[in-house]
Amino acid sequence: MATVILVRHGRSSANTSGVLAGRSGGVRLDETGASQAQQAAARLAQVPLAAVVSSPLERCRQTARRIADAQAPPLDLRIDRGIVECDYGDWTGRPIKELAKEKLWATVQQQPSAAAFPGGESLHAMQARSVAAVRRMDAEVTASHGEDAVWVAVSHGDIIKSVLADALGLHLDLFQRIHVDPASISIIRYTTTRPFVLGTNTHDGDLAWLKPPKKRRSRHKADAVVGGGAGPE
Repeated sequence: MATVILVRHGRSSANTSGVLAGRSGGVRLDETGASQAQQAAARLAQVPLAAVVSSPLERCRQTARRIADAQAPPLDLRIDRGIVECDYGDWTGRPIKELAKEKLWATVQQQPSAAAFPGGESLHAMQARSVAAVRRMDAEVTASHGEDAVWVAVSHGDIIKSVLADALGLHLDLFQRIHVDPASISIIRYTTTRPFVLGTNTHDGDLAWLKPPKKRRSRHKADAVVGGGAGPE
């Protein structure tokens, strides 16, 4: 199967103002966020990408466009609602410091599998549809570009954390142990036996090792190599 690079959007105006943006319109990258997105794009420019897919929200599209444009040649941007932000319902647009006083806040922190936002989505439903979307898109990329293809999904913090938790075999109640910063890069390789998490919340470093190999990988590539293996070339 293909390898997916999960990129969180760069820092937004809502992040700095302490507001839960959710699916609100008009939330754009701030100056720092734009710089972060450009840095992520520069890191990914050395990896030939098969596709760049984005949440429909503007802050993600801004980030994804920089990544797609940094490819040679530039790639078209694909939008998929399966990786859109959690629907926080009545919590949308409210200050974080105010929400932290709500009874539901403790549930979100301690037992997220039981958390459902009033007028919105449960975290369980959020994880189910985002994991299904990423796995579906990964299968589509594999079918079109081969099992050594690499593609990017630009999404949101809670979405990426929930996808990583699934890949790590963690219960949703443990997903708050995972941290995903703005414009950070996390990497999952899905196989016929299990997902392999190759990186989480990275901000810097060479990604050239993700380039598809010149020769076909071993038929055992879906297995975990006993002893750890030799690593990428």
